[in-house]
Amino acid sequence: MADARVVTRFAPSPTGFLHIGGARTALFNWLFARHHGGQFLLRIEDTDRKRSTDEAIDAIFEGMDWLGLQADQKPVRQFAQADRHAEVARQLLENGGAYHCYASPEELAEMRAAQKAAGKPMRYDGRWRDRNPSEAPEGVDPVVRLRAPQSGATVVHDQVQGNVTFQNEQLDDMILLRADGTPTYMLSVVVDDHDMGVTHVIRGDDHLVNAARQTLLFQAMGWDVPTFAHIPLIHGPDGAKLSKRHGALGVEAYRDMGYLPDAMRNYLVRLGWSHGDDEIFSTEQAIKWFDLAGIGRSASRFDFDKLANLNGLYIRNADVQSLIGPVTDILQQSEGVILDSAGTQRLEILMPGLQERAKTLVELADASKFLFASRPLTPNAKAEKLLKGDGRSIVADLADALDGIQDWAADKLENEVKAFAESRELKLGKVAQPLRAALTGSNVSPGIYDVLIALGREESVARMRDVKLTA
Repeated sequence: MADARVVTRFAPSPTGFLHIGGARTALFNWLFARHHGGQFLLRIEDTDRKRSTDEAIDAIFEGMDWLGLQADQKPVRQFAQADRHAEVARQLLENGGAYHCYASPEELAEMRAAQKAAGKPMRYDGRWRDRNPSEAPEGVDPVVRLRAPQSGATVVHDQVQGNVTFQNEQLDDMILLRADGTPTYMLSVVVDDHDMGVTHVIRGDDHLVNAARQTLLFQAMGWDVPTFAHIPLIHGPDGAKLSKRHGALGVEAYRDMGYLPDAMRNYLVRLGWSHGDDEIFSTEQAIKWFDLAGIGRSASRFDFDKLANLNGLYIRNADVQSLIGPVTDILQQSEGVILDSAGTQRLEILMPGLQERAKTLVELADASKFLFASRPLTPNAKAEKLLKGDGRSIVADLADALDGIQDWAADKLENEVKAFAESRELKLGKVAQPLRAALTGSNVSPGIYDVLIALGREESVARMRDVKLTA
């Protein structure tokens, strides 16, 4: 049953590209909201002004658009809400839920050093928690700290990790406002989640401790605590946390490598979530099936080969017309090839054969380049080997035979090639293989009769006659 009260959010920091882990988090939030008929929101957490860049924000928007994960409202920029965040801190000061701390940076450094030397966890010791501000030293601008409970425990009721208990004595009085009056990330996140009506926070399990601290802040304000679901991180094939050395790239890089967004969504949703033994399913099925109970507690491993194989399956099952545009774009960007109507028609004719071999759109474009190559073609080494000996003369003689065919159709071409082979007492392969080399410059291609149809009579015959001239 649809629950319109479900509100999820994806809240990336714009300090770099939209990486795979972030994309999966966004997808899980999007699917959960769609499954429940709720809302999916996007918040750019740009409070780190030194590291946040407009380029990174643009990359996040582009990556989300490519994956098809559109937010249901205009994206929110966290820094723009800074006044509201500070207002909440002042409310807590007024009701005793927060206090001014005048400890200097030097004091805090000495405190941590002493704790470290004693083998204790490094945490704020609450030295200004109950002191009178009249004792404040001159020249020290105070920070504002949360007056967190010092005893008991805080339990995070997590939909993936289960109930996780944190002793409050280990959760110190975190800073809400810095000495310059700017709000901290922890304060901003809680206020934004409350103001945006977020009901479910689905994010990486590296935020689990944050959930406990944020729970205290929600409770201090008397606000409802959202439902948490902390998902395990993605690891590389070797079991270590996915990093650049594994080839961890931004989502836009996978787009540029020729992966389809549908395949990428299918692959990402299976990284840490399952629905029985189902591996391949549509986005509509994922929306119907997705739930938090299906998320596992173990880290998932990113398998580049598995992604490529899945993408190849999606390419093979794709509608021809849906591939023409992307392949045309790649050809233009990589080769400077601008297709006219005749070139597009060639690609459309041969696309079904090209789809069978390609795992990415880039491979698809590479395999189609021969269709638009300038004459005379330069055969690759294996194609050249097929033309050695009498291969060139066979192709040249066959050109004369094919040039006489009035009805340039696959069945007519096949009959003529077979008849030619029989007349020379040659096996069909002895004719078809050098013919492929002459037409494509390669030893592999879609069906040779499809290639002839795609190239047309004039271009096919001209390429066949070229091989004798370039011997």
